[in-house]
Amino acid sequence: MKTKSPGVERVAHEPESMQKYSDEVRERIAKKAYELYERRGRQVERDVEDWLKAEELVRKEMNETCS
Repeated sequence: MKTKSPGVERVAHEPESMQKYSDEVRERIAKKAYELYERRGRQVERDVEDWLKAEELVRKEMNETCS
């Protein structure tokens, strides 16, 4: 049986909103999401909420630097 490489499988399971970002932007969002997670005392089960908030914050930062 043929298996998928880890990279292919990872991309297949990424949220649709994440697939549109460059690697650099993804890294910024991931760091921001982790900061949010740490600020909340490392509560589990809110990773999607943290990611979406981080996307919002990073987009805002990017828009401010482009203006």
